[in-house]
Amino acid sequence: MRVLGINNNHITFQRRPTKEEEPGLKETINKTYEALGNKERVIITHGSCFPALGRDSYIGSPYGNAAKEYTKFLMLYGFNGNQLGPGGELEVINGEIKPSPYNSSAFAKNKLFIDLEELTKDKYGKILSEETYNNVTKIPEISDKNYDMTDFNEALRSYNTALKESFNNFKAKVAKGQPQALALNKDFNKFINKHDERLTDEGLFHILSKKHGTDRFEEWEDKADKNLISNIRKGNFEAIERYNDLVDANKNEIDQYKFEQFIATKQIKENKEWRDSEGFKYYNDLLVGCSKMDRWRYQDVFLKDWEMGARESNGKSQRWYIPVIDPKKIFKNNNYELGDGGKFLKEKLAYALEFCENIRIDHAMGLIEPYILSTTASDDEFVNGDNKNHNVEKYISELRDPKNPRDEYDKNWYYPKLLEKLILPELREKGITQDMPVWEDICSYPSRFVQIYEHQLNLPKIQNIDWNKSQKLLKEGRKDDWYLMGSHDNMPAMTYMQRIGDMKDGSKGEYTREQESWNADYLAGYLNMDDGRKNIGDIRNQLKELYNTNDRERVRAKFAELMTTPKFQISFADLLGITDVTYNIGGSKREENWKERISTDYLDKYYKNLASENPTALNIPELLKKALQAKIDMQVMAENEQNRDKTRNSLTEKYQPLLDDLQKYADILKEPVEE
Repeated sequence: MRVLGINNNHITFQRRPTKEEEPGLKETINKTYEALGNKERVIITHGSCFPALGRDSYIGSPYGNAAKEYTKFLMLYGFNGNQLGPGGELEVINGEIKPSPYNSSAFAKNKLFIDLEELTKDKYGKILSEETYNNVTKIPEISDKNYDMTDFNEALRSYNTALKESFNNFKAKVAKGQPQALALNKDFNKFINKHDERLTDEGLFHILSKKHGTDRFEEWEDKADKNLISNIRKGNFEAIERYNDLVDANKNEIDQYKFEQFIATKQIKENKEWRDSEGFKYYNDLLVGCSKMDRWRYQDVFLKDWEMGARESNGKSQRWYIPVIDPKKIFKNNNYELGDGGKFLKEKLAYALEFCENIRIDHAMGLIEPYILSTTASDDEFVNGDNKNHNVEKYISELRDPKNPRDEYDKNWYYPKLLEKLILPELREKGITQDMPVWEDICSYPSRFVQIYEHQLNLPKIQNIDWNKSQKLLKEGRKDDWYLMGSHDNMPAMTYMQRIGDMKDGSKGEYTREQESWNADYLAGYLNMDDGRKNIGDIRNQLKELYNTNDRERVRAKFAELMTTPKFQISFADLLGITDVTYNIGGSKREENWKERISTDYLDKYYKNLASENPTALNIPELLKKALQAKIDMQVMAENEQNRDKTRNSLTEKYQPLLDDLQKYADILKEPVEE
């Protein structure tokens, strides 16, 4: 292992586009996407996965200067958006972070995404000293691996030290009248005026969480602490008095929390302003759940004995431990005036949309027909297979009203009305029509969900071409759907051919080879449909042979297929060719989950990978050339037979220069490394 210094003598041994070549490369790629009719091409990179730049704070950030450089790299290859994970504050137990972003806060920002280096600069009044900044960060370590791993707990320790100093210096500089600190304080006070009630609640939660050693307030022994906000909302005088006493006694620590939230929000806003100037979008992730802190603040809006999970037909249902909003709290009446649960959802959505341009709706089924599991049941009570024990797990439509067991608990169908009456109107107010978000619909598809999601609202889906053919889906008119090969929950696509599972004969084997969507004949034909092209039979046969003998070429063909779709997503790991580690395995409790991260020297590793004999990274110009040829062929074959020659000649004349340019840039990226 070696350490990456900040000198200019670091030598890279790979060909990459020169500064003079980059404008032509970018223009060629964007022209190709326009010719393909593609509007959205989005990389999936959760916040902690972003690389370091200069010094490493043990975790990535989607908002610092390193994020800007990564975004410029993505834009060079035609990507116009990035899908983030939930960006809220993470859960802490006994002083250690639980890294899943899907248990994070829906409101509080993740302070670990603050760019600490910015705090050493004049615009922030140099509230963080260079010495402390250097002490709590490290020079990035470079290894033979093309990935890094986030160290959440080291990051937490580093940020606690740096932000404590920053807050103390901020107060001291304000007292001395330093101009930059005074300007920062003016913005801080505006932020406080807007968010003070929430921030004070959250700051106090941190005090109590440290006292009890966990964010899991249900485990707190002191009921007065456990139910503090709930009792205040009920007008309990003792709770109000206790709240005020605790806030007064812990004012400095709570104020520091507010300051950290202000700095995090300020940098998020600054990053959005830069993205807007570049025309690059962030897709936030509207998590279906929330943090323990959020639940503590709003505990009366949730069902007491049930939590959300996922129904499994081939195994025990997944316990997500996610609170379920009580349907009786969503709306007050049939005029759809918001109840407390509805207000919570509206606020949650507003925060998710505040500094992003589009959104992913996590587990859309949870907004229509959540699958609920008893909080008091043991794991042994959940049944494998379809014959479930409905005493401990069921769809919310199967939950009966204890006062009248003949009625549904949600007898007014407030859950089925939630999208139409609350979520979609809120999205429209932000200029987001229902065809724009990434609706995560991968679920068990119960009948009520189908009725609302498909038949009534006709919302887009996620189409995974790992098990579907784009040709069939596009013929069916699925043009508003999002297409992908894998998400943040999948193993690297370059390893798909080696997956072990059930074969058609009942044995275990590399089942991907038997899937119709991976059939070599299909791929060679889909990417080369025009029967009238010169030597088309030989071209298809050569490709079939190639796909059957070179697994990576078959995967590359699938990515070319993906690029013929109107909207697609690709994970950062697949783009960069990372194959030795998986970011997250859905439904598992692996220690390694959520820790994969882009290495500091990702550009060196990416271009070196592309120049290797059988790369795992994606050569975007090469894939786009295949996709464009496929689209040309589709247009030719869509014509009557007597018009095909004319159409072929016309399209060839129009697009051959673009095909040639794509080949030129693909070849540049393949040039061998210098020795």
